[in-house]
Amino acid sequence: MLEWKHSLYAFSSSTNSPADKSKNRGGRGSKKQVFESYMTSEEVSHGLKRGELIQGQLRINPKKYHEAFIPSPDDTRDIFLDGIVARNRALNGDIVVVQVLPREQWKVDYTVMYIFSCINTTGSILTFVPQSDTDCEGASESDTQRENTVQKAQMKTARTPRPDVIMEDQCSDQDELIRKVQNTTLTDTGTQQFVTCAKDILKNTQALDFKVITPLTLSFVCQVVYIVEKKHSRAATGFLKFLPDKPFAMFSPVDHRVPRINVQLADCPEDFCSRPGDYTNTLFICRITYWAADSNFAEGQLAKTLGQAGEIEPETEGILIEYDVDFSEFSDEVLGCLPKNLPWTIPPEEMRQRRDLRKECIFTIDPATARDLDDALSCKQLPDGNFEVGVHIADVSYFVEEGNALDAIASQRATSVYMVQKVIPMLPRLLCEELCSLNPLTDRLTFSVIWKITPEGKILSEWFGRSVIRSSVKLSYDHAQSMIEAPEKMFSAAELPPVDPEHPIDEIHQAVLNLHSIAKNLRSQRFSGGALRLDQLKLSFTLDKETMMPQGCYVYQYRDSNKLVEEFMLLANIATAHHIHRRFPELALLRRHPPPKAKMVDELQELCDQLGIDIDLSSAGALNKSLNTTLGDDEYSPARKEVLTHMCSRPMQMALYFCSGVLKQEQFFKHYALNVPLYTHFTSPIRRYADIIVHRLLASSLIQKQASHCNDKKTLSKRVQELSSELFFGVFVKDCGPLDSEAMVMGVLDQSFDVLVLKYGVQKRIYCKSITGLASFHHHKVGKKSELTLVWIPEDPEKPPVEQVISIFTLVEVQLKADSAPMKYSAVLKRPEENEL
Repeated sequence: MLEWKHSLYAFSSSTNSPADKSKNRGGRGSKKQVFESYMTSEEVSHGLKRGELIQGQLRINPKKYHEAFIPSPDDTRDIFLDGIVARNRALNGDIVVVQVLPREQWKVDYTVMYIFSCINTTGSILTFVPQSDTDCEGASESDTQRENTVQKAQMKTARTPRPDVIMEDQCSDQDELIRKVQNTTLTDTGTQQFVTCAKDILKNTQALDFKVITPLTLSFVCQVVYIVEKKHSRAATGFLKFLPDKPFAMFSPVDHRVPRINVQLADCPEDFCSRPGDYTNTLFICRITYWAADSNFAEGQLAKTLGQAGEIEPETEGILIEYDVDFSEFSDEVLGCLPKNLPWTIPPEEMRQRRDLRKECIFTIDPATARDLDDALSCKQLPDGNFEVGVHIADVSYFVEEGNALDAIASQRATSVYMVQKVIPMLPRLLCEELCSLNPLTDRLTFSVIWKITPEGKILSEWFGRSVIRSSVKLSYDHAQSMIEAPEKMFSAAELPPVDPEHPIDEIHQAVLNLHSIAKNLRSQRFSGGALRLDQLKLSFTLDKETMMPQGCYVYQYRDSNKLVEEFMLLANIATAHHIHRRFPELALLRRHPPPKAKMVDELQELCDQLGIDIDLSSAGALNKSLNTTLGDDEYSPARKEVLTHMCSRPMQMALYFCSGVLKQEQFFKHYALNVPLYTHFTSPIRRYADIIVHRLLASSLIQKQASHCNDKKTLSKRVQELSSELFFGVFVKDCGPLDSEAMVMGVLDQSFDVLVLKYGVQKRIYCKSITGLASFHHHKVGKKSELTLVWIPEDPEKPPVEQVISIFTLVEVQLKADSAPMKYSAVLKRPEENEL
């Protein structure tokens, strides 16, 4: 069935800006200007108010660095910027302003829609279908590609007894059809060229019945005219290249989204000019200092020599610097903000101001290796059969006083960054691991939320306040899981860490079982009420204790003990959000999750329909219910669910911190995935500054500014964590590979396809041109559904070629092999067995 595919706004760099050329802002003599000069802040302010300019955060495609995007003003789709010149020296993450050019400078988009279909007397559908290898949603082709697409247009024939097309315009005269095509298309030069091409095609057919599906549409043309905020660090990891007869060296960033940088030779190592070969494999950090409008290359300075590429520590340091993660040691001024007399004890006057919970059975449940314990739980049964359940959070704000040096560095770092082999803490270790950590058998300051709750999970009452606790035991997730799985077992002291003698092991065991039972009911209520969880595989590593190199890897198992803790942390965060919003409606720091992008949801729904997948994307709850429906009844059902979960995660937007006094309309406060009207972060103040703000309730102006910074740091932290995992897995593949695994196809393009490697949970792209033993490959697409047919050279020359069809959910065998480039690896498609086809 032929379908309309909505194009993105395509913003091209091929034309000049309509800005007043007479001003020649930033011109440099007779040297040709590559980039348009920026508008003034006054011009930008007026243009935004009049709706002539659009502001947004720039995202550059890491796989196709010439493609970039910003959200459209209504946030329903992406605006596409075509080419480096269109970005006008802005880098990934920057907040930019773009300008749309006059209509006469727009250009025809030939690449993202079907043009027409003709039906002849035999029942054959003849269609004109331009196609491209588009790996970023809605990305369009270059001018040359578009021109070639039109010149090479063909009428493709597909036999069908009954075409799935409703006849709207029928005629028996080809000239009449051409007139209809010409009358229904736009009247710019590019469109007329296409119509001429269409006439030639139509005259070579014997079609009697015709249907014009849609006219051509025009794509906007625009470019960046102003950088509001340089969010990108302007630092990059990369390599130096010696250029003979040049007063500078060329720095090539590993991240192709960053431009190449000219570095003065005086800034290079002393022997670089005489022995450039010695530095071929040396990683450097370079910072962009200037980028002139008349140069394709930026200018910069070397910040640091990291070491040899392919070694974990230099690569890790490069990741941290590039993503602007402060991993320096805390200064004496910062450390001076912490208590001097150690071991520290709670002052008597502080004790008098708090609720004393030290005699309660309270315990922590964390990963076995955790040292910063910032949350604890309690649960005791009441005489009426209900329970008193408490969530107790480390009172970090007691030690981090607003405005001092410790607060300043915590505010700037905004979050702890977790990598495979290390943690970059937001706060000094003395505070994280001692003063604030809820270590067992030690008095600690906390902020508590205590509910009276029924066994079914209905909340009867709620209390917030500052408290003092004394944790009875430090349980790991494994300990708690063992208790859940063996409810009748009597655990011995040897099976658990040291336990407070005032609370015997069986009391703690029963508390865990009660929490588990209540958590199951709370979880059931959440999901029946419309919540969504998109679980994705998480790769974990076992490390050598001395070298910290990867010894093995495994997919992390999310078990009932994890769900128990998660459920009560969610409950505490939701309760806190309502509490602070009631008390401080203009000052509350909340966390919202916008709904997914409507256009991408529509396209995903269309694709799933064609794949025969019964999925409902109308709401978070409907999607969650669909994902929990079994996709088949074989051993690969979980893998199909994982692939579908990845597909469903693509339209999702990121959750964001915001100040309730700035975002006035409360319907925008909602958290889409949790399906709750108010949500915040309260439960992890040791590692998130946003939680400290919630504890303190700062002024609205500070909150909103810090919320934006927390968003940036949260995003960077997540990416650093992912890159760290990729780094270690690359080493693991090199040392322990090649690694064989089954894989499931999760996306198909016209010259490549993406797979989920089932044994390790990693995603890789396989390019058809690089597959050894392949005679040819063919791509075809019906609506949203793409398929590749791989034609293998037969092992027996007397036998015919072997064909393998690749589409979403196809199972293939792959081998992960180390590349020649340091830390990199590829997925190699293995030849299928003939009995598998």
